[in-house]
Order: sequence, then C-alpha cells, then structure tokens
Amino acid sequence: MTIGGSIALIIIGAILAYAVNYEFSGVDIRVVGIILMLGGLIGLIIGIARIATARRRVAPPPPAVREERYYEDPAYEEPPARRRRY
Repeated sequence: MTIGGSIALIIIGAILAYAVNYEFSGVDIRVVGIILMLGGLIGLIIGIARIATARRRVAPPPPAVREERYYEDPAYEEPPARRRRY
C-alpha cells in the first residue's frame, strides 16, 4: 500500500467515524471508520519503513568496462570495387 493510499484510508475512516450520522441495520459506521483509520495507519507505517530501508541499501558497483581497439593491418589492401555494367 502506498503512502497516499494509506492517507486516503485515514481520511475516509475519520469522515465515517466522526462526520457521518447515517445508520445501517447491523453495521456501525463509527466502527467501520475506526477500522479504516487503523488500517491506513498500519499501511502508512509499513510504507515509511519500506522507504527508509530502501534508502539505506547500497547499490552494487557498476560492472567493469572493457575497452578493445582494433587496428587495420597496413599490409592488407582491400580489392578494388568492381563496377557494375548496365
């Protein structure tokens, strides 16, 4: 869960817990709001922990670069190009 999603869950849970006065039969809106806030809080803590551990990781060193140079043999001559006849 991302940090933005966690904050959204906290906001939706707070709205349900403290601002809504609607009642369903068999469902307590305040309890649902508190559950959403707790889930968002747990997701926020996990998201921040993942970011903190990702920044401490050391990247492996880049692979070694091998440079090769090829020189033409001065004794070798290319054969002359043939002309096409039309």
